[in-house]
Amino acid sequence: MRLIVFDCDGTLVDSQATIVACAQAAFRAEGLIPPPAEAVRRIVGLSLLEAMTALLAEPDPILGARLAEHYRAAFLEHRARPDFHEPLFPGARELLEALLERDLLLGIATGKAMRGLRAVLERHGLERCFVTLQTADLHPSKPHPAMLEAAMAETGSSPHETMLVGDTSFDILMARAAAAVPVGVSWGNHPAEELVAAGATYVLDRFDELHALLP
Repeated sequence: MRLIVFDCDGTLVDSQATIVACAQAAFRAEGLIPPPAEAVRRIVGLSLLEAMTALLAEPDPILGARLAEHYRAAFLEHRARPDFHEPLFPGARELLEALLERDLLLGIATGKAMRGLRAVLERHGLERCFVTLQTADLHPSKPHPAMLEAAMAETGSSPHETMLVGDTSFDILMARAAAAVPVGVSWGNHPAEELVAAGATYVLDRFDELHALLP
């Protein structure tokens, strides 16, 4: 393996509470009944417009775009609070450091915009860890393979030497579409059995289990 690409929300960073709160605030701003937390967790990983539109009972791209703007506003307000906290999942930092010591290339493919991703990496002091960053404002939404294909092109990595680690079926389907190795994590937004059904070759219960999958 040469390149390991991670999803961000639900895989490296525990942002579930923030995402649910902002999505529900967006719906309230439009005078709509907020979706339940479980419904919001189902759309994590999609780009923001696709995610907000998917939460509607009937597809409405114009309303979805307004909801996306409300979400952005809610997120900025949320992030400005003194108690704002989106921790790394246990073992994430240690795994990244260990992989770098093995001279592996690391990347991120996320439904976040680049500005939001860079803010997360800066907050956790992880900017130096990743050689390729692929975001939803630069590519089609997952599960389209464009993000992963761009990461491989940037690093000169072939599909068979590239692994994608993510918490949703969108991640697994993206990896399969790009012919990369799809690995799930059990602590994120989609259940492990759904990741397996989507084609995950393995589902991690702890980050350190990843070492056993590497040569």
